[in-house]
Amino acid sequence: MEQLVLNLPSLDVGTKSFHVWQTMAWIPVLGPAIGLCVFGDGRFRTPVRRRLATALTERRSPAMQRQGPSGTVIGDTQSTMRLVNYFFAASLAMAGLASAFPGMDKTLAELQKRQSDLSNSLIGDLETLADKDLTPTGRAVRDILTGKAEGFDLSSQAKKVPSKTSTECAKDKCCIWKYIADEMRDAMVGTAGRCNNFARAAVRLGFHDAGTWAKGNGAKGGADGSIILAGECESRKSNSGLHEICDLVRTWHGKYKDYGVGMADLVQLSAIVGTVACPLGPRVRFFVGRKDSSDPAPEGLLPSPKADADKLIELFANKTISAAGLVALLGSHTVSQQRFFQTDRALDPQDSTPGVWDNLYFKETLSSKAPPRLVKFPSDVNLANDARTRPMFEAYGNSLKGQITWSQAYAREYVRLSLLGVYNINALTECTRVLPNFMGSFDNVDKAKMDEFAAGELDSARVALMNGDVIPDL
Repeated sequence: MEQLVLNLPSLDVGTKSFHVWQTMAWIPVLGPAIGLCVFGDGRFRTPVRRRLATALTERRSPAMQRQGPSGTVIGDTQSTMRLVNYFFAASLAMAGLASAFPGMDKTLAELQKRQSDLSNSLIGDLETLADKDLTPTGRAVRDILTGKAEGFDLSSQAKKVPSKTSTECAKDKCCIWKYIADEMRDAMVGTAGRCNNFARAAVRLGFHDAGTWAKGNGAKGGADGSIILAGECESRKSNSGLHEICDLVRTWHGKYKDYGVGMADLVQLSAIVGTVACPLGPRVRFFVGRKDSSDPAPEGLLPSPKADADKLIELFANKTISAAGLVALLGSHTVSQQRFFQTDRALDPQDSTPGVWDNLYFKETLSSKAPPRLVKFPSDVNLANDARTRPMFEAYGNSLKGQITWSQAYAREYVRLSLLGVYNINALTECTRVLPNFMGSFDNVDKAKMDEFAAGELDSARVALMNGDVIPDL
């Protein structure tokens, strides 16, 4: 199995015939802006780094499959996925880790600069409410939107939940969502541990429901479930390819609506679970209580894959999303396998590791020597080459530092997106604890075949990758 060596002093990664993004992990330490990662088997080039790697990782029983609390090993001894004990990492960092590694202070400054490029605009009812009138949820969302709090949460967990038919579960607004989130994740991960077509379609579904809002529209459009309730999945060309996930979300809604589950919340949960189900995908904070609408959302507010940079930046600015936020959200293309933009190349990816939420997409979109299998949307290339947004592509695509910066920016911006057009934010309930655990690192057991596929060979791998499955031998 391919292994990776981390060069801590410069926070760059060196490998032999192996892309760093295959096993990228990120965790927050030193507050919201720092990350420290341990990869592969934790091999470091010096005794000091080996001791640090040993301190930050631990092996657990192979019986701990697929999910587990922070600090556990997930999977078996042949294909290990690790989560670093980030609480312990934080204590080491606070003890002076930054000063121990030259260049760490510069990394901190770069991370803080990129976060400052994101919008601080308030949305929905938070625009008009006084601080004294904010609920705990209202304050939490306000702090995420203004960069005072993170948009992700790696630590909260729903412990054993009561039966979904019990009075105890009915009294807890989040209880039923744990059952749904677990069912969603089971549908979104394949045998390779990568996320599948349901996951990537769910992420797109969340975008296409919420993205139909713009300034001046009030409560018309946005995250209201109308993409399904108003039949927009079937009636709008911009939603081509979403029919299957729409049918699946309808099935979940039919199963759980008697427990008070709304369609708008269900659509956004599917997108958030679809993200964290992908290895390295951030665990975006999740809120419930949106109002459903069966009124069709305004048209013409979703981005075209052929749009120029001016159009895209203007379109998203009208949703309170900055150019940096736009690029962060665009990074979800990292797990994509397009089907309808270039139909003769259906299921070809937009980076060389489809199904893994790494930052390779940014570097390969910029590169003139990207693997031939990749499909690049003209809109993505336009942004990658525009002076206003190219620095974000470069920053987010910059190995470890980029993965940290992008993960933070994506989570913050997706919280914003998921609440566009929502005018009862102050009355929502945070249910992040029901989400699947964050998968902090990942080993691609079929990496060699993925490389062949990216190079334009092994056409038969398309379907296995679509399903998140191990690519079979020929």
